[in-house]
Amino acid sequence: MVHFMDDGLRNKYDRLLEILKGYGSVAVAFSSGVDSTFLLHAAKEALGDRAVALTASSCFVPEREVSEARQFCERIGVRHLVAEVDVLAIDGVADNPKDRCYLCKKALFQGFMDTAVSEGLAVVAEGSNVDDEGDYRPGMKAIAELGVKSPLRAAGLRKQEIRDLSKEFDLPTWDKPSFACLASRIPYGERLTNEKLRMVDEAEQFLLNKGYRQFRVRVHGSDAPLARIELLPEDIDKALAPSVREEINDKLHEIGFAYVSLDLKGYRTGSLNEVLK
Repeated sequence: MVHFMDDGLRNKYDRLLEILKGYGSVAVAFSSGVDSTFLLHAAKEALGDRAVALTASSCFVPEREVSEARQFCERIGVRHLVAEVDVLAIDGVADNPKDRCYLCKKALFQGFMDTAVSEGLAVVAEGSNVDDEGDYRPGMKAIAELGVKSPLRAAGLRKQEIRDLSKEFDLPTWDKPSFACLASRIPYGERLTNEKLRMVDEAEQFLLNKGYRQFRVRVHGSDAPLARIELLPEDIDKALAPSVREEINDKLHEIGFAYVSLDLKGYRTGSLNEVLK
C-alpha cells in the first residue's frame, strides 16, 4: 500500500479505481505518454487481466514511443495489441485542416472500439486530464461522439497530480517530457507527407540525444522547408553557443531542412494554435 502525504490525491486515485472497476473491463488507448501510462497502471490495479492496452503505430508516432509502450506492458504484465495504421490515408488528414485531429482520432478510436468489441471488452478509455480542457483540441470532440471514456478527467485529475502519483508508483514516465503527435509540428493547411514527418522525427531525436528534454521542431514550407526550434528558456543560451549552434544547424541541414531557426519565445504547447485565436 502506498501512503500519500496528500489525502486529496489519495482520494482522487481511489475515485479513479472505482470508475475503472465500474467498467468491468477496459481497452486503454496507450501511447506510452505520462497520462496513458498512469491510466494503464491504474487499470491494471483495478481490473487485472480485464485491462488491455491498444497502441496505434503510425508515421505520426516516433518508433521509440511504440517501443517504450511494448516495454512497459511487458513490465506490468498487460496484454498489448499494436495496430499499424496508415494515418495519411484517412480521408482529409493529409490535407492538414484545422480539424485534422478530429478526423484522425475519429478513425483511430473507431478502430479501437471495433477491437474492443472483438476482444469482449466493455469500454475504450483514453488519458486526457482536466488540464486538457483549455487548449484547442478537436480530437476531444471525436472521443465524445464515440463514447470513449476519459476516467482521469472524470476523477478530476490534473497533469501535475498525475505526475506526482506516477512518481509515488515508480512509473518511468513521472518526469517524461510531453511529446504530442508529430503532425502537430506542421502548420494547418500545409500538406502532411511522410518526408516532412521523417524530418521532424529525426531532428527531434537528435535534440533528445543531445540532452534536451522538452522541445519542438516545427516545420514551415515545403520547397525549402524551415525548421523552427522551440527550446525551454534555460536551454536557449546553450543552443546559441557557437559550436552548439553550428552542430545543430549542420545536422538539420543534413536531415533536409533548407533553413534552421530558433524561436526566441521558447517552447510552449500548441504554438501552432496561436494563429487560430
